Amino acid sequence: MAARSLRHLIGDATLVTRTTHTRGPDPMKPFAAIDQGTTSTRVLLAGAGAAAQVLLALRHGQHYPHPGWVEHAPLEIWANVQACLHAAGQVQAIGIANQGESCLAWDARSGAPLSPVIVWQDNRTEQQLAQLRAEGAQALTLERAGLPLDSYFSAAKLGWLLRHDAAVAQAHRCGRLRLGTTDAFLLERLTGQFVTDATTASRTSLMNLASAAWDPALCALFGVPMECLPRIVPTVGEFGSYRGTAVTASIVDQQAALYGHGCRAAGEAKITFGTGAFALALTGAQIVRAPALGLLPTLAWQIGGQITYALDGGVYDAGAAVEWAARLGLFQELAELAAFSAAPAIARGLVFVPALSGLACPHWDRSAAALWLGMNAATTRQDLCQALLEGVAMRAAQVIRAMAGHVGMASRLAIDGGLARNPYFCQFLADMLGRTIVTSRFDERTALGCAALAARGAGQLLPTQADDMADSFEPRITPGQAQDWQLRFDAAVSKTMGWKREPSGPAPGPP
Repeated sequence: MAARSLRHLIGDATLVTRTTHTRGPDPMKPFAAIDQGTTSTRVLLAGAGAAAQVLLALRHGQHYPHPGWVEHAPLEIWANVQACLHAAGQVQAIGIANQGESCLAWDARSGAPLSPVIVWQDNRTEQQLAQLRAEGAQALTLERAGLPLDSYFSAAKLGWLLRHDAAVAQAHRCGRLRLGTTDAFLLERLTGQFVTDATTASRTSLMNLASAAWDPALCALFGVPMECLPRIVPTVGEFGSYRGTAVTASIVDQQAALYGHGCRAAGEAKITFGTGAFALALTGAQIVRAPALGLLPTLAWQIGGQITYALDGGVYDAGAAVEWAARLGLFQELAELAAFSAAPAIARGLVFVPALSGLACPHWDRSAAALWLGMNAATTRQDLCQALLEGVAMRAAQVIRAMAGHVGMASRLAIDGGLARNPYFCQFLADMLGRTIVTSRFDERTALGCAALAARGAGQLLPTQADDMADSFEPRITPGQAQDWQLRFDAAVSKTMGWKREPSGPAPGPP
C-alpha cells in the first residue's frame, strides 16, 4: 500500500484517539485480535459462526543502530495497528496481544514518542546489569519479580532512557513523561487509558509477582519513577473503546498463545516458535520458582480478580536464526528446509548453537555467541541449515527438560509458529524430547487466544480447542540416542558462553 493511501486510511499518526461512547455487542459480528509482534502486526477475526482468519499482516522495520541494539519505530507500529483495525471493519470487541518486554518513552500531553521502541532482544543495558549482579541485586529481583537481572526485561531499558536520552529526561523534569511497554503506548492512543495488563507488567522486572502491583524497591533499583508507569489492570476487562468499539482484553503474546492452545489447567503447556521460542506451562495459583535452572515464574493471566501463574522458559533466537540464515544466502525458499537427505547433522558431529542474541533459559548468558562447530571441507549449505534447525530444537529441549522437573507436563506438547510448519524440525523436536509433538491446521494461536479473551471480556465464549490437529510427530529414536545428541549439543553450548564478555567481566552462569 502506498504511503499516501495508508495515511488516508489511518489519519495523522501522532494523534491520540479518545472515544467515550461504546456500542453494545452485536452477536452477528466477530471479535478482532491485534497481534502486535516483534516483526509484524496482524489482525484476526473470529466468532460469529465464521472460521478464524487473519485479514491483514504488516511487517515493520528492524533497526540495529549499534551492535546489540534492536529498535522499532513507534509510529510505524501505531500506523500498522490502525491499518489492521481499519481492515477488520465492524466488530463486537477488540483484544490486543503485545511483544511483552519491548518498551519506550512518550509525552503525556501530545502522545508523541520520545524514544524508539527498545526491543526485548536489545542488550544495551548488559554492562549496568552485570554491575548490579556483582553487587548482589539479583536476589531482590528474583524474590519480588521472579526474574533474573537480564536485559531481556523492560526495567533496565526504561532506566537507561532516563539516563541517556535528553528528551526523556526533560519530559520527566516537566512532569510530562510516560514510560511503559508497547501495549501501554498503544492502549493510550486507542482508548485514552494509560494502563497495562498484569501479564505485561510481570515481564518488566518492576512488578511484585505476588501482589501484581508496582514494587517501590524494584523501581528504585532500576531508577524508574513509579509515577511515570501505567496503572496495572486485569487481562480481561474494560480498557475503554476505539471509535465506539470496546477493547476488552490485553495480554502478552506468549500468554495469549497459551490461552489459544486451550491450556487452562496446571501442567498444560505449549511452545511458540516465532522470532524466539517460548515455552509456558500453567502452575495455577502457585508461584513456582526455579532460579537455578533459569525458569521464570510469570503471570499467565488475571481474569475476574483471579491470578493464574505459569512457568516460562525462552530461547532468544528461533525464527530469527532462520531469517538470518536466509540473509546469509544459505537457502532461497523455506521448502529447502522441509527435508534433508543426510543423517541428522548432530549425528555427523555438526552442531549449531543459536545464540545470536545470547542464551536465555537455562543459561541466561547474554555474552554467549552463535556457533557452528564440527565443519569440514565437505560441509555444505544444506548441512549448515540442517544443523541450524536442530540447534533451535535442542535449545527448546533444554528448556522443556528443565521445566519438566518442576511441572507435571503431559506427554503431548502443542507447538505453533513458523517452525511448527517444518516437518523436519517437528520430527527432530519429538525425537529430542521423547514426547508427541502436535501441530494445528490453524496455527495463529496467539491471535486466536487474544480473540477468545476479548470475547470473554464481552461476556461470550469463543472456543479455542477444536478438531484441527494437522500432524502428530512421535519419537523415532531411542532415549539413549537422544541423550547422546543432547550431551554433544550441551558441550557445544558451553563453548559459546562468555565469548563476548570482556576479559575482566563477571563470569556467566544461571541466576
